[in-house]
Amino acid sequence: MRVISGKYGGIRLNQVKGDQTRPTTDKVKESLFNIVGPYFDGGVFLDLYAGSGAVGIEAVSRGMEKAVLIDKAYPAIATIKENLTKIHDDQSFKVIKGAATNVLSQLATSGEKFDMVFLDPPYKKQQNVADIEKLLELDLLSADSIVISETDNTVDHPDSIGPLKLGQKKNYGLTNVAIYHFE
Repeated sequence: MRVISGKYGGIRLNQVKGDQTRPTTDKVKESLFNIVGPYFDGGVFLDLYAGSGAVGIEAVSRGMEKAVLIDKAYPAIATIKENLTKIHDDQSFKVIKGAATNVLSQLATSGEKFDMVFLDPPYKKQQNVADIEKLLELDLLSADSIVISETDNTVDHPDSIGPLKLGQKKNYGLTNVAIYHFE
């Protein structure tokens, strides 16, 4: 697993040890960023189930100003911190250990808004729609946010979730990716 492009391009990242975390493959990650925009000019990225932190690191590498990386598992948090050491940039990242819904409630009190959100919970706990509804309820999305939902290939993403509309949907074998934006 590596950073594909941008200022950290080519740096190899650690994966979370064990079988409790399933990393987003480099193929899916590269395709995803080709769809939503290969490079960015600022913005705040949220990865609600960060695992190794690779997707958030890729977003900052490609020009996002900051990434908030959340995971509830200690091994994942330790791996994120190791990976941030490898890229020599912990100033652009905020790492939070905790359950997604609890952390979202905490973030709502800070007034922070996110320009891009990546949701990739464990496939057995497909709660992406509920997470998106919570993001909307807590007013955590900026006016032109993009929300990316990664699931296993058995999940059918709805055409809309509140004011968010499904823009694109792609299948990568065992993985489905859906991209939502405000209409």
